[in-house]
Amino acid sequence: MAAGSIRVTMDVGADGVALITIANPPVNALHPIIIAGLKDKYAEAMRRDDVKAIVLTGAGDKFCGGFDINVFTKVHQTGDVSLMPDVSVELVSNMMEEGKKPSVAAIQGLALGGGLELTMGCHARISTPEAQLGLPELTLGIIPGFGGTQRLPRLVGLPKAIEMMLQSKFITAKEGKERGFIDALCSPDELIKTSRLWALEIANFRKPWMRSLGRTDRLGSLSEARAVLNGARVQAKKVAPNMPQHQACLDVIEEGVLYGGHAGVLKEAKVFKELVVAPTSRALVHVFFAQRSTTKVPGVTDVQLKPRQIRKVAVIGGGLMGSGIATSLLVSNISVVLKEVNPQFLQRGEKMIAGNLDGLVKRGSLTKDKMKKSMSLLKGALDYSDFKDVDMVIEAVIEKIPLKQSIFSDIEKICPEHCILASNTSTIDLNVIGERTNSQDRIIGAHFFSPAHIMPLLEIVRTEKTSAQAILDLITVGKIIKKVPVVVGNCTGFAVNRTFFPYTQGSHFLVSLGIDVFRIDRVISSFGMPMGPFQLQDVAGYGVALAVKDIYATAFGERNLDSDLVDLMVKDGRQGKNNGKGYYIYEKGAKPKPDPSVKHVIEEYRKRAKKMPGGKPVALTDQDILEMIFFPVVNEACRVMDENVVIRASDLDIASVLGMGFPKYRGGLVFWADTVGAPYIHSKLSKWAETYGAFFKPSSYLEQRAKSERTEHIAARFDEVTHMN
Repeated sequence: MAAGSIRVTMDVGADGVALITIANPPVNALHPIIIAGLKDKYAEAMRRDDVKAIVLTGAGDKFCGGFDINVFTKVHQTGDVSLMPDVSVELVSNMMEEGKKPSVAAIQGLALGGGLELTMGCHARISTPEAQLGLPELTLGIIPGFGGTQRLPRLVGLPKAIEMMLQSKFITAKEGKERGFIDALCSPDELIKTSRLWALEIANFRKPWMRSLGRTDRLGSLSEARAVLNGARVQAKKVAPNMPQHQACLDVIEEGVLYGGHAGVLKEAKVFKELVVAPTSRALVHVFFAQRSTTKVPGVTDVQLKPRQIRKVAVIGGGLMGSGIATSLLVSNISVVLKEVNPQFLQRGEKMIAGNLDGLVKRGSLTKDKMKKSMSLLKGALDYSDFKDVDMVIEAVIEKIPLKQSIFSDIEKICPEHCILASNTSTIDLNVIGERTNSQDRIIGAHFFSPAHIMPLLEIVRTEKTSAQAILDLITVGKIIKKVPVVVGNCTGFAVNRTFFPYTQGSHFLVSLGIDVFRIDRVISSFGMPMGPFQLQDVAGYGVALAVKDIYATAFGERNLDSDLVDLMVKDGRQGKNNGKGYYIYEKGAKPKPDPSVKHVIEEYRKRAKKMPGGKPVALTDQDILEMIFFPVVNEACRVMDENVVIRASDLDIASVLGMGFPKYRGGLVFWADTVGAPYIHSKLSKWAETYGAFFKPSSYLEQRAKSERTEHIAARFDEVTHMN
């Protein structure tokens, strides 16, 4: 963006009010140029005799979306924290809050992060009712750094301030008014006028000149404050055990409660700088930018193509996946034709969709009215007659090649010529699915993750023949239905399932060596995965595992690990969560409990596998377990990159975070692997390959990275592409 469009302006009216406006479209982010401009204009306003008071606002219809995150990237690349301008003390405390002329913030649209912190340095806040207010810094591994940890508790009370910061929860200005944060609400048309009058009233001592940092009336007594902080610490340990910014935020709040606002501000500035360069912030900032770049697809999004409108979509199959996909579309105002083979299945599919929508209402993410409107966009069908005017079909039937082939040859004859023909297959090669059609240019994979109406990832799979238009249209649909689209190449398992096939296999292998199933799950959960591989298998259902078993064996040859553990589980009458009995016992309303009776199945599996030396379990540390499960996954990620299945390494990071629940604060799979280092991963895999065979054999890509003269990152070959974008 041209630096000219980033500026701070000041207009002094005949009333003696200086209107200072932040302009940096689209959200008026606090770029260093803006910070310098604010200091400059504030100094000028304080000097000028014709200025009695100041109103601070944002250009367009937004106040300010917060600090410019690109600066963090520069800090991470250079390690130079001095690139962070001094805003907290110099601007917010000294110039604004302690300034000799009062400031009023005129807020609309949003005031987030550093933007909200600027408003707290003002002496009053006027806003439109719907404006969004929040301090989401913890999602980037840092804490508010412009005084927010001190002023927010003094304005809204400790419990609400802690909730807003630790959960990155936004409130509307209307709620802000109820909590005493916002002084007055008014319409967008009246905003500046009301704010000017308010500023003059303060200057003339007709309204209170409130400095937030000096207030203590909302903090409660010391013992009350301590109780709230201790409760928050216990909660943070539970929900964010591996994220240091949560405890750090509470430390800084506590400093201010004990020793006063100014002491708190100084401690905040120090801790903020420490956190900016810490591993968690590096990882979370990486994920933030990685997610933004997934929609940049060379040859698709940079060739002046226009996305076509997708108004009506047919979904074939109303099972778990089909009904979830239909729900996502309906909630986003896209009409859906749900096709099933008989009335019973259709009714079941419609019921599942209604249940999904009801669940969204209960979670508070959908209103009752919106639910009714969504249901009215759904039409059931038992044949293809309603497919004559659909813009896209998404096939979501079971993973059987002949069935999918016959569906595609049928729909090609009936659907309009512009219609995109998509499959939700998770493993089958798209060329095989579409081989009986003449429409290879519009065949594409739309791989959703279960449950499809909640999971945020959409893997868009292209073949060599898929047109750029079809890819662009599906990216656009992905954005409309609030998914993060990642475009990948066509191969068995695509990017996510292909990269992660060794995850389950590695865990089975460890069991064959005598390692306890539940210990493996504990190690993987404490690393930060939502659940361990065995609980995941229970939840996903054994049908999926059995359906893909032969497909993987054919595709991956000697590096595929043949395990009959799931077959033995099924033979023992276990279906995982489906029938409440798997590795764990599932009872309604209770947490899954390890099932001791699974022991005999596991013993049978070990006996058949014959992997335990001398029949004795192998002794492994928790770190060994973690590495034996994740290093083969990193190894497969290297092959996926080597074959250009993904556009850039960071696409795999986002896919691992959103598709597999890989911990976001570790930056995604490849980013994490780079923090461990290719030489170390390669040496461990080589050692295990010698002992245990080809499953662990390092890929040539990983080997090159490990033996490179320069210490190159695993993601290095993709860096040029990433920088181009």
